[in-house]
Amino acid sequence: MNRPLKIAASVLAADFTRLGEEVRAVDQAGSDWIHLDIMDGRFVPDISFGPGIVKAIRRSTDKPLNVHLMVVEPERLLERYRDAGADHLLVQAEPGSTVHLHRVLSRVRDLGCRPGVVIDPATPIVWIEHVLHLVDIVLVMTVNPGFGGQAFLPEMLPKIAALHSLCTERGINPHIQVDGGVDPETARACVAAGADVLVAGSAIFGSKDYAATIAQMKANTQ
Repeated sequence: MNRPLKIAASVLAADFTRLGEEVRAVDQAGSDWIHLDIMDGRFVPDISFGPGIVKAIRRSTDKPLNVHLMVVEPERLLERYRDAGADHLLVQAEPGSTVHLHRVLSRVRDLGCRPGVVIDPATPIVWIEHVLHLVDIVLVMTVNPGFGGQAFLPEMLPKIAALHSLCTERGINPHIQVDGGVDPETARACVAAGADVLVAGSAIFGSKDYAATIAQMKANTQ
């Protein structure tokens, strides 16, 4: 089933001295979801922010908060981010994050959030085949996670297409989300490969007109 394209503005690229204002601005500019990258300095080198910032962002928008847990042992943190206002909780598939992927994804749904699974560029689709029926969202990273502003890896496009084909064959329809180097140009290729949610940080927050950039990304993929 085809879905309208959704844009998830990534606040990692926002001006944190004006965070509430920035979130309200992308909300009003047409961002469908608000994307939050939670980094713990262990699974990825950098550290971003925690539940307190998520809670503050929750007060600034009614849009779904799409929370990506780039952390070790996400099972320790699920309730805290749910309580902070997360609507979606996305966890990494790699065993360096959790060795209990089935359990974590099932727990996310039990908590009332939409579960998602994330694969990094070097992670094959086979690692998530056994949990696809448990998730509402599959996030394909098109950069190596941990830092904003990286260049899009075009070699990930066949992976997006293969994932889309696999889901179609199985009769399941999770959102296929893409994150990393997405801009109005790379957006077209991602959607052509089968993505229906695009995460964009620098492309939106680095532009002079957030609404125009979001509109251009959607127009380029029609």
